[in-house]
Amino acid sequence: MIEQDPVVAAGAVVMRRRKGVGQVLLVHRPKYDDWAFPKGKLDPGESARTAAVREVLEETGARIRLGPKLADQTYAIGNGTPRTKLVHYWTARVRGDYKPSEYVTNEEIDEVDWFDLDFAAEWLTYDRDRDVLAEALAFQRRSHPLVVLRHAQATSRKQWSGDETERPLTALGKQQAQALVPELAAYGVKRLVSSSARRCWTTLAPYGSAYDREIEVTDHLSEAGAHPDRVSDEVEWLLGLETATVLCSHRPVLPAVFDAIGIDEPPLEPAAAVVVHHRHGRVVAVERLQRYRP
Repeated sequence: MIEQDPVVAAGAVVMRRRKGVGQVLLVHRPKYDDWAFPKGKLDPGESARTAAVREVLEETGARIRLGPKLADQTYAIGNGTPRTKLVHYWTARVRGDYKPSEYVTNEEIDEVDWFDLDFAAEWLTYDRDRDVLAEALAFQRRSHPLVVLRHAQATSRKQWSGDETERPLTALGKQQAQALVPELAAYGVKRLVSSSARRCWTTLAPYGSAYDREIEVTDHLSEAGAHPDRVSDEVEWLLGLETATVLCSHRPVLPAVFDAIGIDEPPLEPAAAVVVHHRHGRVVAVERLQRYRP
Protein backbone atom coordinates (compact mmCIF):
# COMPACT_ATOMS: atom_id res chain seq x y z
CA MET A 1 0.00 0.00 0.00
CA ILE A 2 1.34 3.42 -0.97
CA GLU A 3 1.36 5.77 1.98
CA GLN A 4 -0.48 8.99 1.20
CA ASP A 5 0.85 12.42 2.09
CA PRO A 6 -0.63 13.86 5.27
CA VAL A 7 -3.44 16.37 5.19
CA VAL A 8 -1.82 19.59 6.40
CA ALA A 9 -3.82 22.19 8.32
CA ALA A 10 -3.15 25.17 10.56
CA GLY A 11 -4.96 27.02 13.31
CA ALA A 12 -4.54 29.14 16.40
CA VAL A 13 -5.25 29.19 20.11
CA VAL A 14 -6.57 32.74 20.36
CA MET A 15 -6.42 34.11 23.91
CA ARG A 16 -7.27 37.33 25.71
CA ARG A 17 -7.73 38.71 29.22
CA ARG A 18 -11.10 40.19 30.14
CA LYS A 19 -11.48 41.84 33.57
CA GLY A 20 -8.47 39.90 34.80
CA VAL A 21 -9.74 36.54 33.54
CA GLY A 22 -7.96 34.60 30.78
CA GLN A 23 -10.18 33.42 27.93
CA VAL A 24 -9.80 31.38 24.73
CA LEU A 25 -11.80 31.50 21.49
CA LEU A 26 -13.51 28.24 20.45
CA VAL A 27 -15.77 27.23 17.58
CA HIS A 28 -18.56 24.67 17.30
CA ARG A 29 -18.88 22.55 14.16
CA PRO A 30 -22.38 21.13 13.68
CA LYS A 31 -21.20 18.43 11.26
CA TYR A 32 -19.15 16.81 14.03
CA ASP A 33 -20.98 18.38 17.00
CA ASP A 34 -17.61 19.30 18.51
CA TRP A 35 -15.94 22.29 20.16
CA ALA A 36 -12.42 23.00 18.93
CA PHE A 37 -9.91 25.66 17.99
CA PRO A 38 -10.39 27.42 14.64
CA LYS A 39 -8.30 25.68 12.00
CA GLY A 40 -8.37 24.46 8.40
CA LYS A 41 -6.42 23.02 5.50
CA LEU A 42 -3.73 24.97 3.66
CA ASP A 43 -4.54 26.33 0.22
CA PRO A 44 -2.11 25.32 -2.58
CA GLY A 45 1.15 27.23 -2.17
CA GLU A 46 0.08 28.73 1.15
CA SER A 47 2.29 28.62 4.24
CA ALA A 48 1.03 27.30 7.56
CA ARG A 49 1.34 30.76 9.15
CA THR A 50 -0.80 32.54 6.61
CA ALA A 51 -3.28 29.64 6.62
CA ALA A 52 -3.67 29.92 10.41
CA VAL A 53 -4.45 33.64 10.14
CA ARG A 54 -6.84 33.11 7.22
CA GLU A 55 -8.69 30.19 8.83
CA VAL A 56 -9.25 32.06 12.09
CA LEU A 57 -10.68 34.99 10.12
CA GLU A 58 -12.94 32.72 8.06
CA GLU A 59 -14.19 30.65 11.01
CA THR A 60 -14.56 33.39 13.64
CA GLY A 61 -14.37 36.81 11.93
CA ALA A 62 -11.36 37.69 14.11
CA ARG A 63 -8.21 39.30 12.70
CA ILE A 64 -5.26 37.96 14.65
CA ARG A 65 -1.54 38.37 15.21
CA LEU A 66 0.41 35.16 15.80
CA GLY A 67 2.36 34.59 18.99
CA PRO A 68 4.63 31.69 19.99
CA LYS A 69 4.29 28.47 18.03
CA LEU A 70 2.93 25.36 19.71
CA ALA A 71 3.74 21.70 19.13
CA ASP A 72 2.35 20.19 15.94
CA GLN A 73 -0.66 17.88 16.28
CA THR A 74 -0.77 14.59 14.36
CA TYR A 75 -3.62 12.09 14.24
CA ALA A 76 -5.37 9.61 11.94
CA ILE A 77 -8.45 10.61 9.95
CA GLY A 78 -10.78 9.01 7.42
CA ASN A 79 -12.69 5.79 7.04
CA GLY A 80 -11.56 2.84 4.96
CA THR A 81 -8.15 4.12 3.88
CA PRO A 82 -6.85 6.12 6.87
CA ARG A 83 -4.69 9.19 6.40
CA THR A 84 -2.63 11.27 8.76
CA LYS A 85 -3.59 14.84 9.54
CA LEU A 86 -0.89 17.30 10.58
CA VAL A 87 -2.03 20.51 12.26
CA HIS A 88 0.30 23.44 12.95
CA TYR A 89 -0.82 25.62 15.86
CA TRP A 90 0.21 29.03 17.11
CA THR A 91 -0.99 31.11 20.02
CA ALA A 92 -2.58 34.34 18.87
CA ARG A 93 -4.14 37.64 19.92
CA VAL A 94 -7.01 39.52 18.33
CA ARG A 95 -6.15 42.72 16.50
CA GLY A 96 -8.61 45.57 16.97
CA ASP A 97 -12.18 45.32 18.20
CA TYR A 98 -13.86 41.95 17.91
CA LYS A 99 -17.24 40.59 18.95
CA PRO A 100 -18.06 36.90 18.27
CA SER A 101 -21.74 37.83 18.20
CA GLU A 102 -21.14 39.74 14.95
CA TYR A 103 -19.87 36.64 13.14
CA VAL A 104 -22.30 35.31 10.56
CA THR A 105 -22.66 31.61 11.38
CA ASN A 106 -22.95 29.00 8.63
CA GLU A 107 -23.14 25.27 7.95
CA GLU A 108 -19.49 24.79 8.91
CA ILE A 109 -19.40 26.93 12.07
CA ASP A 110 -22.63 27.61 13.95
CA GLU A 111 -21.23 28.96 17.26
CA VAL A 112 -18.20 31.07 18.21
CA ASP A 113 -17.49 32.28 21.72
CA TRP A 114 -14.93 33.11 24.38
CA PHE A 115 -14.49 30.58 27.21
CA ASP A 116 -12.71 31.14 30.52
CA LEU A 117 -9.40 29.30 30.50
CA ASP A 118 -10.23 27.68 33.85
CA PHE A 119 -13.13 25.81 32.22
CA ALA A 120 -12.22 25.67 28.51
CA ALA A 121 -10.77 22.16 28.73
CA GLU A 122 -14.20 20.88 29.78
CA TRP A 123 -15.73 22.32 26.60
CA LEU A 124 -13.11 20.95 24.21
CA THR A 125 -14.25 17.69 22.64
CA TYR A 126 -10.87 16.05 21.98
CA ASP A 127 -8.05 15.13 24.35
CA ARG A 128 -5.50 16.24 21.75
CA ASP A 129 -6.96 19.76 21.88
CA ARG A 130 -6.77 19.75 25.67
CA ASP A 131 -3.05 18.99 25.32
CA VAL A 132 -2.66 21.95 22.95
CA LEU A 133 -4.50 24.21 25.40
CA ALA A 134 -2.30 23.06 28.29
CA GLU A 135 0.81 24.04 26.29
CA ALA A 136 -0.70 27.39 25.30
CA LEU A 137 -1.36 28.34 28.93
CA ALA A 138 2.36 29.08 29.33
CA PHE A 139 1.90 31.97 26.88
CA GLN A 140 -1.13 33.68 28.39
CA ARG A 141 0.78 36.90 28.92
CA ARG A 142 1.25 39.03 25.84
CA SER A 143 4.65 38.86 24.16
CA HIS A 144 6.06 40.72 21.16
CA PRO A 145 7.83 39.32 18.06
CA LEU A 146 11.25 40.42 16.84
CA VAL A 147 11.80 38.86 13.42
CA VAL A 148 15.55 38.56 12.74
CA LEU A 149 15.82 38.25 8.96
CA ARG A 150 18.67 37.61 6.56
CA HIS A 151 18.22 39.59 3.36
CA ALA A 152 16.89 37.84 0.25
CA GLN A 153 19.17 36.45 -2.44
CA ALA A 154 21.42 39.15 -3.88
CA THR A 155 23.60 39.40 -6.97
CA SER A 156 26.93 37.72 -6.22
CA ARG A 157 29.99 39.81 -5.48
CA LYS A 158 31.76 38.35 -8.52
CA GLN A 159 28.98 39.56 -10.82
CA TRP A 160 28.81 43.06 -9.34
CA SER A 161 31.36 45.76 -10.09
CA GLY A 162 29.65 48.70 -8.39
CA ASP A 163 29.50 49.92 -4.81
CA GLU A 164 29.11 46.91 -2.51
CA THR A 165 26.35 48.58 -0.53
CA GLU A 166 24.34 48.97 -3.76
CA ARG A 167 24.43 45.28 -4.71
CA PRO A 168 20.82 44.45 -5.71
CA LEU A 169 18.54 41.48 -5.26
CA THR A 170 18.31 38.83 -7.97
CA ALA A 171 15.02 37.97 -9.65
CA LEU A 172 14.63 35.13 -7.14
CA GLY A 173 15.51 37.52 -4.31
CA LYS A 174 12.68 39.82 -5.39
CA GLN A 175 10.29 36.86 -5.33
CA GLN A 176 11.52 35.97 -1.85
CA ALA A 177 10.98 39.54 -0.66
CA GLN A 178 7.43 39.49 -2.01
CA ALA A 179 6.75 36.13 -0.38
CA LEU A 180 7.76 37.57 2.99
CA VAL A 181 4.83 40.01 2.95
CA PRO A 182 2.12 37.64 4.28
CA GLU A 183 4.62 35.97 6.63
CA LEU A 184 5.51 39.25 8.35
CA ALA A 185 1.86 40.30 8.29
CA ALA A 186 0.95 37.15 10.23
CA TYR A 187 2.95 38.57 13.16
CA GLY A 188 1.51 42.05 12.76
CA VAL A 189 4.92 43.63 12.10
CA LYS A 190 4.77 47.41 12.46
CA ARG A 191 8.40 48.48 12.72
CA LEU A 192 10.98 47.80 9.99
CA VAL A 193 14.69 48.17 10.82
CA SER A 194 17.34 47.42 8.20
CA SER A 195 20.99 47.56 7.33
CA SER A 196 21.71 50.50 5.05
CA ALA A 197 22.74 48.11 2.26
CA ARG A 198 20.33 48.03 -0.68
CA ARG A 199 19.92 44.24 -0.56
CA CYS A 200 18.55 44.52 2.97
CA TRP A 201 16.10 47.41 2.72
CA THR A 202 14.80 46.19 -0.64
CA THR A 203 14.02 42.86 1.05
CA LEU A 204 11.64 44.78 3.34
CA ALA A 205 10.37 47.19 0.68
CA PRO A 206 7.39 45.06 -0.53
CA TYR A 207 6.07 44.74 3.02
CA GLY A 208 6.63 48.42 3.72
CA SER A 209 4.75 49.33 0.56
CA ALA A 210 1.89 46.91 1.23
CA TYR A 211 1.32 48.17 4.79
CA ASP A 212 2.50 51.78 4.45
CA ARG A 213 5.43 51.35 6.83
CA GLU A 214 8.68 53.30 6.68
CA ILE A 215 11.98 51.43 6.77
CA GLU A 216 14.49 52.66 9.34
CA VAL A 217 17.99 52.12 7.93
CA THR A 218 21.16 52.06 9.99
CA ASP A 219 24.86 51.50 9.29
CA HIS A 220 25.08 49.68 12.63
CA LEU A 221 23.55 46.59 11.02
CA SER A 222 25.62 46.76 7.82
CA GLU A 223 28.64 44.55 7.14
CA ALA A 224 30.99 47.54 7.13
CA GLY A 225 29.48 49.39 10.08
CA ALA A 226 28.57 46.56 12.44
CA HIS A 227 30.47 46.38 15.73
CA PRO A 228 29.44 44.08 18.61
CA ASP A 229 28.72 47.03 20.90
CA ARG A 230 26.66 48.86 18.27
CA VAL A 231 24.73 45.71 17.39
CA SER A 232 24.11 45.01 21.07
CA ASP A 233 22.79 48.52 21.63
CA GLU A 234 20.49 48.19 18.61
CA VAL A 235 19.11 44.84 19.77
CA GLU A 236 18.70 45.97 23.38
CA TRP A 237 16.67 48.93 22.16
CA LEU A 238 14.45 46.74 19.97
CA LEU A 239 13.83 44.23 22.76
CA GLY A 240 12.68 47.11 24.92
CA LEU A 241 9.96 48.03 22.44
CA GLU A 242 6.47 46.60 22.80
CA THR A 243 6.10 46.61 19.03
CA ALA A 244 6.21 43.80 16.47
CA THR A 245 9.48 44.45 14.62
CA VAL A 246 11.57 42.99 11.81
CA LEU A 247 15.35 43.46 11.73
CA CYS A 248 17.03 42.73 8.40
CA SER A 249 20.80 42.24 8.21
CA HIS A 250 23.61 40.12 6.73
CA ARG A 251 24.97 36.62 7.37
CA PRO A 252 28.23 37.90 8.95
CA VAL A 253 26.32 40.28 11.24
CA LEU A 254 23.59 37.92 12.44
CA PRO A 255 25.76 35.99 14.96
CA ALA A 256 26.31 39.27 16.83
CA VAL A 257 22.55 39.88 16.75
CA PHE A 258 21.85 36.42 18.19
CA ASP A 259 24.55 36.90 20.84
CA ALA A 260 22.92 40.17 21.89
CA ILE A 261 19.55 38.45 22.16
CA GLY A 262 21.07 35.58 24.10
CA ILE A 263 20.21 32.72 21.74
CA ASP A 264 22.33 30.25 19.76
CA GLU A 265 21.03 29.82 16.22
CA PRO A 266 22.56 28.12 13.15
CA PRO A 267 23.25 30.25 10.06
CA LEU A 268 20.24 31.46 8.11
CA GLU A 269 19.70 30.99 4.39
CA PRO A 270 18.82 34.08 2.35
CA ALA A 271 15.26 35.30 3.15
CA ALA A 272 15.02 33.01 6.18
CA ALA A 273 14.42 34.32 9.69
CA VAL A 274 14.28 33.57 13.37
CA VAL A 275 11.18 34.87 15.16
CA VAL A 276 12.01 35.83 18.74
CA HIS A 277 9.00 36.28 21.02
CA HIS A 278 9.93 38.46 23.99
CA ARG A 279 8.32 40.06 27.01
CA HIS A 280 9.93 42.80 29.14
CA GLY A 281 13.24 42.14 27.37
CA ARG A 282 13.19 38.40 28.12
CA VAL A 283 12.95 35.76 25.39
CA VAL A 284 9.93 33.49 25.91
CA ALA A 285 9.97 31.50 22.64
CA VAL A 286 11.90 31.16 19.38
CA GLU A 287 10.86 29.71 16.01
CA ARG A 288 12.32 29.48 12.52
CA LEU A 289 10.81 30.99 9.38
CA GLN A 290 12.11 29.12 6.34
CA ARG A 291 12.88 30.90 3.09
CA TYR A 292 10.53 30.94 0.14
CA ARG A 293 11.17 28.20 -2.42
CA PRO A 294 9.45 28.58 -5.82
